Amino acid sequence: MTRHIRHAALFSALLLTALLVNAARVQVLLADAYDASPANRRDVIARYQQPRGDILVAGRPVTGSRDTGEHLRYERTYRDGPLYAPVTGFSSQEYGTSLLEHTEDGLLSGADPVLAPLPLWNEFTRSRNAGGKVMTTIDPAAQRAAYEGLRSRKGAVAAVEPSTGRILALVSVPSYDPELLSGNGRTARDAWARLNADPDRPMLNRAVQRTYPPGSTFKVVTAAAALDAGVVTALDKPTDSPDPYTLPGTRTRLTNGSRGCADASLREAFVWSCNTVFAKLGVTTGVAAMKATAHGFGFNDGDLRIPFPVARSTFDTTVDRAQLALSSIGQYNTRATPLQMATVAAAVASGGQVREPYLVERTTRAGGGTVSTAGTRPARRAMHPATAMRMRELMRGVVEDGTGTKAAIPGAVVGGKTGTAQHGLGNSGTPYAWFISWAQREEDMESAVAVAVVVEDAANRREISGGGTAAPIARAVMEAVLKS
Repeated sequence: MTRHIRHAALFSALLLTALLVNAARVQVLLADAYDASPANRRDVIARYQQPRGDILVAGRPVTGSRDTGEHLRYERTYRDGPLYAPVTGFSSQEYGTSLLEHTEDGLLSGADPVLAPLPLWNEFTRSRNAGGKVMTTIDPAAQRAAYEGLRSRKGAVAAVEPSTGRILALVSVPSYDPELLSGNGRTARDAWARLNADPDRPMLNRAVQRTYPPGSTFKVVTAAAALDAGVVTALDKPTDSPDPYTLPGTRTRLTNGSRGCADASLREAFVWSCNTVFAKLGVTTGVAAMKATAHGFGFNDGDLRIPFPVARSTFDTTVDRAQLALSSIGQYNTRATPLQMATVAAAVASGGQVREPYLVERTTRAGGGTVSTAGTRPARRAMHPATAMRMRELMRGVVEDGTGTKAAIPGAVVGGKTGTAQHGLGNSGTPYAWFISWAQREEDMESAVAVAVVVEDAANRREISGGGTAAPIARAVMEAVLKS
């Protein structure tokens, strides 16, 4: 009997050893494979077992969480979803995350190790910290003014604070409601299919993810380059520019949309947006100087994050003289996001200094403790301070006496530049209407806001213009910031 007990005990010990070895094999050797397996839903279930942290605008949440009582318990909700979609992006149980919801996902979901006071304890208990909060730089009044200004027209608005780089408005129209994508059922799938099939691409953030030919708004860059290089020494001196202007090495003649551009001064050419003058100035200034100035403003920088990526704005440096002439008036291969052109206006407003734009002011734990802050942003020089003073003078002239009078604000100093950019095969597309500007109160020492507006469409080609279509939208945004 004792012998049989010993044999049973030995067999049981062998079984126990085999179980321990297999458990160790699963926990150590196969852990990564099981974690990566599509059948392992433990992390997904844990992710949605608690409310997601919020994204805040002016201290108020524009996101929330709804308890569905289902296996994936909490779904994302949005307040004024279409208004803030270019800022928040979406958080979907089915399709993942985008924009701020994506770049700040670790903090919002509670998975970021920085939120854990006792990381080893969390590993042991498999617990998850409460999601943190993301406080944005957005000014709600400016955001709404931009959104309502565009109304049903396709386009985008970006506004920044010149002295800091804080993004005050980021609007893209048409927009969409991110809440439609939050769940994992038929509603989310139908919305996803509909939004992706829409030819107007409502999920595209036109303010930062799309580039446009900037047209005459790029003349701010060309004028700054010419002044810095000494090609132009006085604003009121004739520029010896013919009208029309034959592009170098070609028989193509460039003309103007307004009269009086022949041999116009830089001031006259800027106020009335003479293509011939700026095309010739770009050629005279040369590729190297134009490239350096464009780079100083932020063109050809593919690494900008706000914190989500911004499309690269481009100034082609592999051009001949004819192509350089067209590039210098914002055509050919010159492309820019609205955020980039708001940065151009901001550089003029801040004495030639460029501060990289940013969207997140601060992140905190659920209880309010600070996790990170934006801090002071380094500045780079886009142009000499003396050039910036002259550019401010030129941009003020556009609003006071030129094509941008609809941007004028009583009691404020406003500078601007209109643009109408051709595009499409043989320039057959409806031109894009641009307006970039900055504004400050008369009693203030520095500008409060710089804005870029682009409008893609109009009822017909004759109805669209930078001064008539885009400038009133910019004015509404600037007024909202000055009043807030």
